[in-house]
Amino acid sequence: MPSLVAAHTRYLLLEQIRVPIGLLASSLFPAVSMVAFVVPFAGQDPVAATTATGSLMFFGAMSAALIGLAISVSQDRELPWNPYLRTLPAGPFPRFAGRMLSTLAVMLVSVVPVIVVAALFTEATITPGRLLLGLGALVAGSVPFMLMGLLIGLLLSSKAAMAVAQVLFFPMAIVGGLLLPPQILPGFVQVVSPYVPTRGAAELIWWAVAGTAPGTVPLVMLAVWTAATAVAAAWAYRRDEGRRFS
Repeated sequence: MPSLVAAHTRYLLLEQIRVPIGLLASSLFPAVSMVAFVVPFAGQDPVAATTATGSLMFFGAMSAALIGLAISVSQDRELPWNPYLRTLPAGPFPRFAGRMLSTLAVMLVSVVPVIVVAALFTEATITPGRLLLGLGALVAGSVPFMLMGLLIGLLLSSKAAMAVAQVLFFPMAIVGGLLLPPQILPGFVQVVSPYVPTRGAAELIWWAVAGTAPGTVPLVMLAVWTAATAVAAAWAYRRDEGRRFS
């Protein structure tokens, strides 16, 4: 089984490398946002620069997790290769594990430009231990978005999946406080913010990289979203398989 997971991960990574536009899209916008907004306005404040770096790291990772997975899974379903894979005796686990691992690799690569900009042009400070903790928090916070991407990709066509994923992505990023500090968001948005998964993921990352105490409600809701999207993705897979092979 590990060899099958490794094989699926390898060919999915090669597929991503051959068409790198998704990787560029998930890493370019956060880095440009760092240069345009964080460097001139918060670059001299070590705490603000560090938390903003964590936010934009997650912004890129979330793009790879949600939009990238939604598009790739929906496109795979439209290819004749996918039904053939489903007839093999290995089951769905190697394919899904390979998909998640390859997406995780893309996520981790997408944060590198943000870290480089923060290191060169801001006063952001972090220890190696906190950086590793922050990357771990980023991975944990990305799980519900990977599952959400799987759900969308399993339910919709590629064109519809792209549109729906993008429609969900930007509002959740804004409401969760990734692009603007939560305290300066409009009042009604501040009320909703703790209940979206992006806020819980962001607070987990802020705690990891800057020591900011996370709120209880955002973390609980992050766990709730993770469980809910896991159940929904499993249901979508069974539904898709039943429609195609029953």
